[in-house]
Amino acid sequence: MSNFDLKEHLKKVHKHRKAATTQKVDEAIKRLLRTNEYINFNSVANEAGVAKATLYNHLDLRERIEALRQQQSQVPTPKQVKREMNESNKDALIESLKRKVKRLEDDNKQLRDQLKVAYAEVYKKF
Repeated sequence: MSNFDLKEHLKKVHKHRKAATTQKVDEAIKRLLRTNEYINFNSVANEAGVAKATLYNHLDLRERIEALRQQQSQVPTPKQVKREMNESNKDALIESLKRKVKRLEDDNKQLRDQLKVAYAEVYKKF
């Protein structure tokens, strides 16, 4: 027991815990990126199961999250893309909707014709 060094043991434990935490955070970031979720301290902490303070205190993790957050802020959101829709996109959308309305009207007419035939058959039975 005289060879046991508490300081060395605590250093090893700390090093192991830091590596495990870093690995959990890396995997969490990969999952968030794969699912196109927003990267911020809250989402990474929740996904990795660590405290936000841990992310803020580890300088390398903090810088990585801030860099990813900055990259995502530069990508336009779906609302911004919708607002920036130009006239040609609107025209294409209008044409597509017109074709859909026409198809639905044709289907409706066909169903009404089938209903008339069915009513006639029911009427003949009386």
